[in-house]
Amino acid sequence: MQENSFERNGYRITDQRSAFDLAAAHRLLSTSYWSPGIPPETVAKAAANAWTFCLLAPDGAFVGMARFVTDRATFAYLADVIIDPAHRGHGLGKWLVECLHSLPEILACRRLMLMTADAQPLYARIGYTPLKSPERAMEVARPGIYSQAASTPGAEAAMDRAACGD
Repeated sequence: MQENSFERNGYRITDQRSAFDLAAAHRLLSTSYWSPGIPPETVAKAAANAWTFCLLAPDGAFVGMARFVTDRATFAYLADVIIDPAHRGHGLGKWLVECLHSLPEILACRRLMLMTADAQPLYARIGYTPLKSPERAMEVARPGIYSQAASTPGAEAAMDRAACGD
């Protein structure tokens, strides 16, 4: 697949897997409000199984990321938009999100979704709105799953498999 990349003021956005820095991504995500304590293995698996974009500083350092969980045709869920605190305040998050939403595969999707506790104005500028029919949306929320998984590895998956007759 052809690389998607954008450049501005020496910063670069790319979806090249070789640009992904697991240690830097883990450092950022494990201290975020949405995935505190996330294990490095989970960050790696999530990045590998999604359309992951890296934000690189002019010196090539990994300073941010965003992922789309998507089929690249009908649906995309924007996740893990995060910028290193040392690089915030320069519009990089806004630029990252705008660039990703200009991609033909994303423009073709009939539904885009995300969840955020604090960036509604950023996303509203590019067309996100509150759910028009929130009664249709459902979720299985597992806050604290990373701390639980650390204390009982495989326990939840084993229970799920047992319920399915495995």
